[in-house]
Amino acid sequence: MSFVRSRKLSSMLLFPLLFACLMGASKGGNFFQDFDITWGDQRAKILNGGQLLTLSLDKASGSGFQSKNEYLFGRIDMQIKLVAGNSAGTVTAYYLSSQGSTHDEIDFEFLGNATGEPYILHTNVFSQGKGNREQQFYLWFDPTKAFHAYSIVWNQQRIIFLVDNIPIRVFHNLESIGVPFPNKQAMRIHSSLWNADDWATRGGLVKTDWTQAPFTASYRNFKANACIWSPASPCTSTSPNSVQDNAWQVQALDAPGRNRLRWVQQKYMIYNYCTDLKRFPQGLPPECKRSRFL
Repeated sequence: MSFVRSRKLSSMLLFPLLFACLMGASKGGNFFQDFDITWGDQRAKILNGGQLLTLSLDKASGSGFQSKNEYLFGRIDMQIKLVAGNSAGTVTAYYLSSQGSTHDEIDFEFLGNATGEPYILHTNVFSQGKGNREQQFYLWFDPTKAFHAYSIVWNQQRIIFLVDNIPIRVFHNLESIGVPFPNKQAMRIHSSLWNADDWATRGGLVKTDWTQAPFTASYRNFKANACIWSPASPCTSTSPNSVQDNAWQVQALDAPGRNRLRWVQQKYMIYNYCTDLKRFPQGLPPECKRSRFL
């Protein structure tokens, strides 16, 4: 699902990159400056002087955008208000991705539902072209009534998925036991709104109601504290002076963070590949042996 390009980086770049990335927070983003609309004709719009972006879906097409920059590690924040009403069959995807058969990807996907039924938040991590690491959640609020923040922290040690700054998932770097981890390919930020009624809602049983179109999702308050990658410079600070806003480089969960993660996963998780014994009859993936609350 990637409308992307990427460049693979050799492991030689990683250690210089870490030293180069002693940097700080970026200012709040402007969609004109930070993103390109990649498809959908006039269905994607940048409004309010670059402070708001909307994606729309109708029967003819969806729409999407991607970041101008590629990133190799960082913290990415975006506030999103999802499609309201009967959103069954629609998917709003918000993710980091590189390109190709061995691409890396870090996914938020919001699976629409019939009016009154909850959205499903689908997460996944691809490394070297391999995914199959799905975890799914209900949300503890209505994501169509107001904007909510969805964040990805990506450093050499782990990937943290956050909703309104509450951790919902952690994927650790376990290369030491043979689990690939995304750390060599720069990725762009992507988002798209598209029709997936062959699978998105109740396995495809509930179809998109086109009488409700156009469907619209809205975006604001993009922020990237990150290493911007380019061929000439493996890591350029998004703003180089704040130690506080560079906390993402070593960010982990403290005790309150682990408690919040446990609360989300015990109350709102509806699928975890690490407990799906039928899917993995030969044994669960090795990363599943580590406590998900660490």
